Amino acid sequence: MSIQRASLRQLRVFEAAATHRSFSKAAEILHLTQPGVSMHIKELEANAGLPLFERIGKKLYVTEAGQELLTRAREMLRALKDAEDAIDGMKGLKRGRINLAVVSTAKYFVPQLLARFGRNFPELEIRLAVNNRNSVIEQLVANEVDLAIMGRSPEALDTIAEPFAQNPHVIIAAPDHPLAGQRRIQRVAAESFIVREPGSGTRLAMQQFFEERRLVCKVVMEMASNETIKQAVMAGMGVSFISRHTIDLEIQTQRLAVLDVKGTPVIRQWHVAHLARKRLSPTAAAFKHFVLTEGRELLRAQELRA
Repeated sequence: MSIQRASLRQLRVFEAAATHRSFSKAAEILHLTQPGVSMHIKELEANAGLPLFERIGKKLYVTEAGQELLTRAREMLRALKDAEDAIDGMKGLKRGRINLAVVSTAKYFVPQLLARFGRNFPELEIRLAVNNRNSVIEQLVANEVDLAIMGRSPEALDTIAEPFAQNPHVIIAAPDHPLAGQRRIQRVAAESFIVREPGSGTRLAMQQFFEERRLVCKVVMEMASNETIKQAVMAGMGVSFISRHTIDLEIQTQRLAVLDVKGTPVIRQWHVAHLARKRLSPTAAAFKHFVLTEGRELLRAQELRA
């Protein structure tokens, strides 16, 4: 038997099962029965001549041979998708697919960008992954996404990252906090800070802000969610350094206050990025152009409404 006899269907089933470490999840995603998934995997293993999965207890693991095949299978499936998108573009069809990864802070405005862009692509398919900065970079490295929207571009990765809008960061507190309403606050590092987890873009921006002033802020709590941080700040548990784009609703309803700290807002940039070697599909290229030309105005309008 030879792996060259593997069918495209088998590779799709294998990729789904390996990605999710679950035959049942693969069956759900591909609309198959679990026995159907098992049959495809069994046939693929027969062609490969080696086991692709192993079970230890209740957990499913990919073998060394499986990892090698997974890398190649993803490359082939991505190449087929790129070819399909390119052909659709040549046909002039108003359709296509985009695999998009965004840092968690960007989820507050990216759906609006996608909604506006989708008006011209009624059959647009979108796969949106929301993670912290490190995870988004990992997805770029693995070529799992077409584009990424993030703050600072990854320096150690060969990417094309273009800025499209400002990303101001501010320090927030509950409206009844003693510093709320004060002007030109200079001493804020001693306050109890609720911060994002290491690896997030917001955490990196905060660290740079205090390091530039040779200050160490008092961190009392780490959280992996902007929403949880906002709730903690509203409850009076401390202050936080956060993107201004995440707090529009809370500012409008006066549930949070932006502190007038000297040196803030800290202005960073939003970037749309992709691997330098990446050949964007017509749809992905069109979305990138849309973000670069209209993203700034959308975020500016959002700030004016706040």
